[in-house]
Amino acid sequence: MASPTQSLVIPAYNEAARLAAAFQRLRPTLDIIGPDRTEIIMVDDGSGDDTMRVAHRVYGHLEHFRLVQHPHNMGKGAAVRTGMAHARYPKVIVADADMSIRPEHFVNILDTLERVPFAPGSRALDGRILYEALHRTISGTAFHLLVRHYTKITVRDTQCGCKGFALAPGRLLAQLGFVSGFAYDVELFYLAQQLELATVPVAVTWDDIGGSTVNIAHGKRQLLSDLRGIPRTNYQCPAIEVPARVKLDDVRRAALDARCAGLVVARAEANDLIVVPRDAAVAAIGIAHALGGSLRTTTIAELRGRTLDAV
Repeated sequence: MASPTQSLVIPAYNEAARLAAAFQRLRPTLDIIGPDRTEIIMVDDGSGDDTMRVAHRVYGHLEHFRLVQHPHNMGKGAAVRTGMAHARYPKVIVADADMSIRPEHFVNILDTLERVPFAPGSRALDGRILYEALHRTISGTAFHLLVRHYTKITVRDTQCGCKGFALAPGRLLAQLGFVSGFAYDVELFYLAQQLELATVPVAVTWDDIGGSTVNIAHGKRQLLSDLRGIPRTNYQCPAIEVPARVKLDDVRRAALDARCAGLVVARAEANDLIVVPRDAAVAAIGIAHALGGSLRTTTIAELRGRTLDAV
């Protein structure tokens, strides 16, 4: 029996009515990339409907399906961070629960991840994203101008609901991020740019599927605040400094004993840094003790250029 080689992370919030149709969109591609080679992690972000029950009915027959549930709605950014912490395989695709980005493009994204650590989907054609409704095209263009103004990011389609990551860099991006709302995707690109991660967009096509729970109009003030705040944020994470060339098996054993998941080992000649999620700082004390390391914080500047391993 084949072991998984990739993880598919699906953040979901009140998606009960759309999951069955979404799985039918996914099924042909899943047959190509191999259901036995694909771990699927759905993160139910505190849904108020039957998302959890329907998810088990629709996806539960798959051997490598897992569902993680937030106790309350925390936002897409938080759901993706949870999914990245639970993902276990070298390549990770994050896709919206409705599978509006045609899953057939997952194959190209996985191929691109052979060469680069970040392979975001892009719906942009000749520098524009054409929605079925004219007002959405206009608002999308205005949003891009705001993104470029505040963050200097020139990527046209930051908001595409399908992105590919090598596990360790993707997990590090998730650990560093703070934004949980609509600007979460913008922060991802900003952090990837600051870390100097090689990025190759993958052209994708999509279908405008009704029933979305995203409502930008209700969160415009927060959106602008998040965009302004991204370049002003002092991005730091808790980290354990240990001697260089620490053995991954030793880190894994210490993490299991501390009941801590989602670690990244950032290697350099002078030392190794074990980066832990912000909510795992207490567990990190036990890991530091087990490995003879010291707990402190680390920055983007210190992490830039290091070799990354996921634990």
